[in-house]
Amino acid sequence: MTTVLPAAATETPATADEELRLRRELAAVYRLVAHFRMTDLIFTHISLRLPGPDHHFLINPYGLLFEEITASNLVKIDLSGDPVEPTPYPVNPAGFVIHSAIHAARPDARCVLHTHTKAGCAVAAQQGGLLPLNQMSMEFHNRVGYHDYEGVALNLDEQQRLVADIGTHPALILRNHGLLTVGETAAQAFLRMYYLEKACEIQVTAQAGGGPLVVPSEEVCEYTARQLSGEETGDFEDDGAYDLAWAAMLRLLDRIAPDYKD
Repeated sequence: MTTVLPAAATETPATADEELRLRRELAAVYRLVAHFRMTDLIFTHISLRLPGPDHHFLINPYGLLFEEITASNLVKIDLSGDPVEPTPYPVNPAGFVIHSAIHAARPDARCVLHTHTKAGCAVAAQQGGLLPLNQMSMEFHNRVGYHDYEGVALNLDEQQRLVADIGTHPALILRNHGLLTVGETAAQAFLRMYYLEKACEIQVTAQAGGGPLVVPSEEVCEYTARQLSGEETGDFEDDGAYDLAWAAMLRLLDRIAPDYKD
């Protein structure tokens, strides 16, 4: 399916235990996206590349709600979106067009998460894009790409432009379409999406107030972005914050949806 050459993979293939761990982590992200109401029925996808030279990925079975995803029913596919193991579930190769392009071009993009939320689509429809109106949005200041709408993402020739537009950024706003984040882990991609979505919600709410908006200076916005990305250190550091947040998310799932591990 894809015309993008895969990035070199030097890792050894995942062991059974490692694959199970990754399956549970990705299933957890699907459940959390459902819990925080960032789904679009059965549409959109979250994909995770497995270690090894074969460029195999885990993705949701097409037709299941995100709240139905478990570690065992995730489907293993290749870079063309075709299953590499027997599965009773269908796969939507067309839904992997965006994901496969970014996975292939970005070795660090082990997980690609795409949403069609109300707030995300609203900001994606605004000419100014994401504005630095709040500390959450400043995490993405000068660190989010934009991709112009070309129609439903079914054409392979769009892949090169997607890759160019995300560049090295952790996030991409697909204009007139939705949001996308990447991460070295599924947890990182989720936490980035959680805060990108919050930033969009805050922006739409602030704009709805009708009053003039306060936008900090470029210097402050960039400094804050460096702080939040770990590029800038100050008097205090909180290196473990995201690990603690992810652990809290897993405790939440253990209470409300422990079957994600099945």
